[in-house]
Amino acid sequence: MVGIDYSDDAGVFRIDSDKALIQTLDFFTPIIDSPYDFGRIAAANSLSDIYAMGGKPLTAMNIVCFPVGELPDIVLKETIMGGLDKINESGAVLVGGHSVDDKEFKYGLSVTGIVHPDRVLANNTANTGDRLILTKPLGTGIIATAVKGKIASPKAVERLIEVASELNKKACEIMIRFNPTACTDVTGFGLAGHLFEIARGSKKKISIYSERIPFIEQAREYANMGLIPAGAYNNKKFYEKNIFIDSSVDRFMCDIFFDPQTSGGLLVCLKPEDAENCLKAMHDKGVEAAIAGEVTGDHPEGHISLLP
Repeated sequence: MVGIDYSDDAGVFRIDSDKALIQTLDFFTPIIDSPYDFGRIAAANSLSDIYAMGGKPLTAMNIVCFPVGELPDIVLKETIMGGLDKINESGAVLVGGHSVDDKEFKYGLSVTGIVHPDRVLANNTANTGDRLILTKPLGTGIIATAVKGKIASPKAVERLIEVASELNKKACEIMIRFNPTACTDVTGFGLAGHLFEIARGSKKKISIYSERIPFIEQAREYANMGLIPAGAYNNKKFYEKNIFIDSSVDRFMCDIFFDPQTSGGLLVCLKPEDAENCLKAMHDKGVEAAIAGEVTGDHPEGHISLLP
């Protein structure tokens, strides 16, 4: 049902009239010093693709690359324990995995989920007039860069872990009650890149209002210090030809627009009459969501405008 045509978050394969399988995988290198919290973040990130398709995770398998003899075994044990705790929180079951001896430590999951074939969400089905809800604040890439530079404060690290380790489970369970038209999650391509995937796939123009974009407050300080991840510059270079940025938009908001996220929030398209009710329901359950923009019309190649 969903393959590689539109760079969607996961593959979807119909089993019968009532069931479709969702399949995804993701893994990456540590972004923080705590192995346990790294495991939680990596697992939440992998599970997120299932939620972005509107599904429920069923099983997970560990993917491990570990420098045997260079790092103590406790690092791997705590990482896997962190991942297992997030798998259990999601309601899925760990059923195995695979490990290799590698000079660079990496961890993540291959996840299988389930969804009704009629309720599959994709990133190429947005409609003109839709409002876009972002369910997590941006800034994890900038703060992770500050962590690497050993500049991040304990409070900033704590906030990074809080945001990046949060499952998108609650946001997914709420959004599907309001019949979203399209969905993706915000990860390595930043808000700009994942917005463009929606715009290109749906052949639409999307306007995003910078003053409405939620962000982690500590990220502003580090961005103003020049701690912008290389991925943000790569994202800007790759996507800027398809994006108009109003000259009055604050520089920091331009930076955070392209900031690559680790385990970011869902980006949900909903009809105008449903968006406000969905947002209220999310706020009632503690989801840090905001309506950040709208689909304004048709465009054959997709186009994004970042406005004040």
